[in-house]
Amino acid sequence: MRAQHRERHRTGNIGWLRAAVLGANDGLLSTASLVLGVAAAHGTRSAILVAGVAGLVAGAMSMAAGEYVSVHSQSDAEHADLERERQELKTDEKGEHRELAAIYVGRGLDPALAKAVADQLMAHDALGAHARDELGISETLRARPIQAAFASAGSFAAGAAMPLLVAALTPNAELIGFVAGASLLCLVILGSLAARAGGADVTRGALRVTFWGALAMGLTAGVGALFGTVL
Repeated sequence: MRAQHRERHRTGNIGWLRAAVLGANDGLLSTASLVLGVAAAHGTRSAILVAGVAGLVAGAMSMAAGEYVSVHSQSDAEHADLERERQELKTDEKGEHRELAAIYVGRGLDPALAKAVADQLMAHDALGAHARDELGISETLRARPIQAAFASAGSFAAGAAMPLLVAALTPNAELIGFVAGASLLCLVILGSLAARAGGADVTRGALRVTFWGALAMGLTAGVGALFGTVL
């Protein structure tokens, strides 16, 4: 017997992919902007690196906390919905059969076949059938707060490390140009990879991320130069 072919879909990775892409983009962009702002204000290399490292740590923890709270709220809602379904299955199993069959009728099955499918699925895993087809909750797409938090913090730190490394290795006179150039290049790569992983247009994804990144870095550097002159 031939092994069953299992297709791989992008939606299976969408939870951690979203957190990782957002984290890396935020880490790269916020830290590069911070470094450029302090450098444009004529800060010393020591001040630039201290500000960058502080931004990395604070940003990573903020991303982790925010993602954990957000995804945990989704997880709490899922658990509440599943518990309600579990109680309804105990108190009104026939009504839940009819409800599930009606869902399949709405998707195009004739009533007799829909009833047969509902009966078989509920005999196998009643709660799982209702979770998947009534609530839209599946194991693949379940909210995972811890995974999302670690992905956000780790990817933020990875993204933030690049402009810090460039700032540490580049002479002061060339620091702004090198950090800005390297950051924009990384944003192009990051935007392209994210678009490719999500099945979107690579060029459009890269341009979108790069445009907003250049704008953020330009504004931050401008503010740093302005306050560096005034203060």
